[in-house]
Amino acid sequence: MDNAMRINPLDERMFGGNGVSLAPVGPRERISLRADEKTAKALGKALGVDLPFKPGSAVSKGGKTALWIGPDEWLLIGPDNGSISTTLSQTGKQVFSIADISHRNTAVTITGPNSTAVLNSGCPRDLSLAAFPVKSCSRTVFGKAEVVLWRIRKEEFHLECWRSFSDYVWKYLADAARSA
Repeated sequence: MDNAMRINPLDERMFGGNGVSLAPVGPRERISLRADEKTAKALGKALGVDLPFKPGSAVSKGGKTALWIGPDEWLLIGPDNGSISTTLSQTGKQVFSIADISHRNTAVTITGPNSTAVLNSGCPRDLSLAAFPVKSCSRTVFGKAEVVLWRIRKEEFHLECWRSFSDYVWKYLADAARSA
């Protein structure tokens, strides 16, 4: 983690109504990790969270979350203290790639009984519990923005997006929630 102050573009925004609540997620460390399976298993052990190998799955432990994004790619999310990047940089001679995307991304939590309907207003993916169960994640689109969507609980989602799309994504979500 560097010493640059990170200002969340969604600070002080809140929405609640029609069975949906929207809340910006505070600062988090976000690491894009690319590694082969053997290395990923060792890195997961060092981080204290097993990296998932099942497509579209997420694993959380000890305040850290690993989202399977592709066959050799994970999005790691944790406390905004540099602990993930510090741990990964001290793992020895394994070959892997990390990119700190903490300043690039921001996130919104969408909760409530109408959360799925609000998300499906802009996401073509089937978000029913049968198709997208708890602990599922996916790189997808919401409106015109590329996002990473993670279902934390039956009626709770975490949506990661680039900061440059955050105002658009927030307004789209709020508008959809008003119509839910």
